[in-house]
Amino acid sequence: MSLVRGDVSDLASLERTMADHEVTHVVHLAALLVPFVRDDPPRGALVNVVGTTNVLEAARRVGARGVAYASSAAIYGPDDGSGPDDARSPATLYGVFKRTNEETARLFWQDHGLASVGLRPYVVYGPGRDIGITADPSLAMAAAARGEPYHIGWGGRCQFQYAPDVARAFVAAARTEQRGAHAFNLGGPVSPMSEVVAAIDAAAPEMAGRITFDDVQLPFPEGMDAGVFAEVVGDLPQTSLEDGVRETIELYRRHRRAS
Repeated sequence: MSLVRGDVSDLASLERTMADHEVTHVVHLAALLVPFVRDDPPRGALVNVVGTTNVLEAARRVGARGVAYASSAAIYGPDDGSGPDDARSPATLYGVFKRTNEETARLFWQDHGLASVGLRPYVVYGPGRDIGITADPSLAMAAAARGEPYHIGWGGRCQFQYAPDVARAFVAAARTEQRGAHAFNLGGPVSPMSEVVAAIDAAAPEMAGRITFDDVQLPFPEGMDAGVFAEVVGDLPQTSLEDGVRETIELYRRHRRAS
């Protein structure tokens, strides 16, 4: 495996890297998250919109057979339905940019025959989730592993998706080589934040009562329908919330002991 540092806003560098490494399938995750886009909209557009366009164009130029890219549940607004095609009024500029990327991918298929799958995670949790609005549950798990209290700034009900499961979904999506430009919600069970806190308490009983949250719903529907995701990408296994939270806290503990 090779690690090449680069910038998605640099099309020439992207194309050269893909060509030099004979890239056939692409997983594109690079983005600035909601707070950074809000603070610097032009840079947010450069990375999130121009960057995604560059990835698609570089993939087209080198003849890549499949592209998977990260869209987001943020393309939905609070009053939108939960169906795959119901996203109409994003509540953030980040969501607008992600919606734009889905349309860009559609036209790359229409104009150039570049196949792609956009995936819309909701709340991804697990080791390494430390930035963005939806990172709070993971930060709470990290705090529990350290024996420290943590307050999650939102709550309500949503779909919690374990990072390793999401990673497998992106790899499978890039490898489908399905014709067309698809965009799917990742789906999964809808859980209240109280269940996340209960799972943390079960994995770290000494933290009972020390992980708290504001019961405020995120500005998206509670859950989004995955549509025909399984038919296109495959029926992938999903880790239960209890197992994912326990594995996350155990990993943070092991890392803490090793450091």
